[in-house]
Amino acid sequence: MKGIIMKIRMIVILGCFIGVIFLSAGYEYGRAEQVSDISGLKIGVVSIRKVLRNCKRSARYKVEVLADQGRTNAELGKLAKEIEIQEAGLKVLKPGSTDYLAQLKELVDKRYGLEAQQEFNKQQSALKYYRWTEDLYKEILHATKDLAKQKGLDLVFGSDEPEFPVTSTEELWMAINTHKVLYNSGCLDLSDEVIARLDAMESTDP
Repeated sequence: MKGIIMKIRMIVILGCFIGVIFLSAGYEYGRAEQVSDISGLKIGVVSIRKVLRNCKRSARYKVEVLADQGRTNAELGKLAKEIEIQEAGLKVLKPGSTDYLAQLKELVDKRYGLEAQQEFNKQQSALKYYRWTEDLYKEILHATKDLAKQKGLDLVFGSDEPEFPVTSTEELWMAINTHKVLYNSGCLDLSDEVIARLDAMESTDP
C-alpha cells in the first residue's frame, strides 16, 4: 500500500515539475518574442530644448522681446522720473494745504499707476511667451511627425535630459517624472532636421 502511495506522490511531483518547466519555457518564449518585437521598432529622438534654443524663430523672438522691453522700460522710466520730481516738489509745500493735498493725491495715483503698469507688463510678457512657445511646440510636433513618416520611424521620443542642479524638491520630482528616455544610443536624432524645417518655414514667412 505504501509503495502505491509513494508512486502516486512521485507521479504528482513529476507532473508539477514538468508543468513548471512548460510554464517557464512559455514565459521565456513570450518574453523573447516581445523583445524581438520591440527590437524591430525604428525609433527616433528629438531634443525639444535644442530646437527651441537654436531655431531662427527663437532668435527673432528674442530680438522682438528686447525691443518691447526697451520701449516699456523707457515709458516706465519716464513715469518714474515724473514721480521723483513730484516727490521733490511735495517737500516744499505746506503739509495739509490745498496744494499739498492735490499734489499728494496726484503722486499717489502715479505710484499706483507705475506699480499696476509694471505688473501688467510682467503678466503680458509671460502670456506672450506662453503663446509663442505653444505655437512653436505645435510646429515642432508637426515637423517631427512628417520626418518620422518619411524615414519610416515607428516611435519618436523627446531626448532632453534634466538640467542639474535643481533648486527645489518639486523641480527634482518634476525632472524625474518627465524624463522618460534614460538612454538612446543608436536612435536616429531628428533635432537638427526639425530645426532645418522650422527655419525653412521662417524664411518663407513675410
